[in-house]
Amino acid sequence: MTHDTEYGASKRAGLSHLWAAAGYSTGGLTRLMKEAAFRQELLVGAGLAAAYAIMDVTAAIRLAAAVLFLLLVAMEAVNTAIEEIIDRISPEVSDTGKHAKDLGSLAVFCLISANSILLLHALAIELTT
Repeated sequence: MTHDTEYGASKRAGLSHLWAAAGYSTGGLTRLMKEAAFRQELLVGAGLAAAYAIMDVTAAIRLAAAVLFLLLVAMEAVNTAIEEIIDRISPEVSDTGKHAKDLGSLAVFCLISANSILLLHALAIELTT
């Protein structure tokens, strides 16, 4: 089922919309895999998953680690989107473009820091029990 948007293009609804969204998400993941930083984060994430599986930590910590990692993936996608847009609309060097890219990078750094803090907390629990 489709319905018209205010711009005249038809938009999918219901399960058709969900299926289309899954396709867009797959395309986004395919694009993100081209980023070296994302591939490195995936490798570290796999190592962290193994570490959390071995450590004697609560399910809540494991859940928090999974959620923080998914947030990192999402923020890396947003950061990549910002970079793509800036490179497209402002190929010349500009302060505005630099600020946008720097802010996206800061957001990723904050989530890497949050993941690291949780890991240090889990390690402290592991070493003191």
